[in-house]
Amino acid sequence: MAVTARKQAMFWGIGFLLLALTLWALGSTLVPFMLGAAIAYLLDPLADRLERLGLGRVAATAIIALLVVFGFVLTMGLVVPALIDQGQQLVAAVPKWIAWMQEMLARRFPSGDDQEALLRRGLTTLQEHFKEIGPGVINSVLASSMAVVDFVLLMVVAPVVAFYLLLDWDRMLATLDGWLPREHAPTIRAIMRDIDRTLAGFVRGQLSVCLIQGTFYAVALTLIGLPFGFLVGMLAGLLAFIPYVGALVGGVLSMAIAIFSFWEQPLWIFVTAGIFAFGQFVEGNVLTPKLVGKSVGLHPVLLILALAVFGRLFGFAGMLVAVPVAASLGVLGRFAVGRYLESPLYTGRRPPGVG
Repeated sequence: MAVTARKQAMFWGIGFLLLALTLWALGSTLVPFMLGAAIAYLLDPLADRLERLGLGRVAATAIIALLVVFGFVLTMGLVVPALIDQGQQLVAAVPKWIAWMQEMLARRFPSGDDQEALLRRGLTTLQEHFKEIGPGVINSVLASSMAVVDFVLLMVVAPVVAFYLLLDWDRMLATLDGWLPREHAPTIRAIMRDIDRTLAGFVRGQLSVCLIQGTFYAVALTLIGLPFGFLVGMLAGLLAFIPYVGALVGGVLSMAIAIFSFWEQPLWIFVTAGIFAFGQFVEGNVLTPKLVGKSVGLHPVLLILALAVFGRLFGFAGMLVAVPVAASLGVLGRFAVGRYLESPLYTGRRPPGVG
């Protein structure tokens, strides 16, 4: 006897509810495993390409693992120390910039009205605050982070999980496909293919955009002599994964540093602004259309809403996953709308054979 649509919906609803409760109960314990699965998903196309070149799955996975380890060691040895050093220098330089602002105010408003005096007191308080906590803030953050067990687990467990999942990725997909209900298997496969194209187009493309933009900003700002240019450029590239955030943070931070550093040479302030304007022009007209395309399929207003909602619920980590999750939900939403437009609820016509 065939299972009715109502019973199927009930079974699927209970299943999804139990899954959600399980994920909620396990909480942060699943984070290393989810990160490992995400890494394996991103690297699977590379493993498939190596297999098509004649390598076995084990050899392809081993080569990818060696490349990832080499890249990680190179990054930790060259890039991270430079970022930490410039970050410490930036924190230490803030009190000097505040003092410079106070001197500018004193020259600009020698009489000192109430508003100017209030601003001076605020700057003085901010300067003292930075002098007290500024020099050690990055070291304390790093020390506390490394002491957290979850962070250690993330760094150790996630790569191991990614290696084993990448090794058995195709077999796992075949097993999961065999568990699909036969009646709905073609529909589920079609939906998952759409989600895969959406996620692959966005995540892999956006990572390429972040790498290109971060390298461009870091090199360009360093070449013009902007203090902390390498740090600002890499930060702007990293945050470019979140739409609008990378350009906003990088642009504002670089312009603030340029104003303090190039006050007597205003040409370089405009050059700094020009670098970010050029970078955004290339990103919007060349990089994103070529590497990301229209894979997300969401209106900019919906993207902003997704960033706001996920950021409010899950903080910075929520903003990182907001667009991929929203894009996947968009695929499901478009499928649901398509089914609704074909249903009697919309057309008003009864299905054949129904009296």
